[in-house]
Amino acid sequence: MEESTLILKDDLGRGLECLIENVFALDEVEYYLLQPCDTAVQVFQWQETETEDESELLDVTDEELKTIFPIAQAVLAEQNLELQHTAFTLTVRGDLPEPDADDIIEIDNGDVDSCGEFQELCQFYHQEQAYSVFAAMEPMILIAKRNEEGHPIMLSAEEMDDLQPYLEQLLDVELAEEEV
Repeated sequence: MEESTLILKDDLGRGLECLIENVFALDEVEYYLLQPCDTAVQVFQWQETETEDESELLDVTDEELKTIFPIAQAVLAEQNLELQHTAFTLTVRGDLPEPDADDIIEIDNGDVDSCGEFQELCQFYHQEQAYSVFAAMEPMILIAKRNEEGHPIMLSAEEMDDLQPYLEQLLDVELAEEEV
């Protein structure tokens, strides 16, 4: 029986269980197109702008995350969701609530690849600062390969750049097959 999941580990030894969506070979290297088994989420802080009625979202630093993680975990637990500090991303285990139009926002940080629609799962406060946990409406896709020891590893930024044209071609073919 072929394996259907694998676990990616980061430098801190944290794991991220992923479904293997596709396997392909290029130049005698086998690559894995992966999707985390649990929902990838991001935590942002709300910052007031100079315009009274507007706020913007700012990334949370690693230090801030250490402080607010237990609070976010407790707030999500009230919705029967388990916040996990997994490798490469935070994840939530459990059934997400059906998205309501009011809970969906578009987040654009200026990078074309990271713009998209996100569902706000919860909002909470710590020391009078507002934070929100968001899940992307589109699933997170990761690319990995196996190292010399046979362990799955994430590709470096350079490897991703080299693989980009092939991935675009592969995804276009898969999308065309789905439409048939």
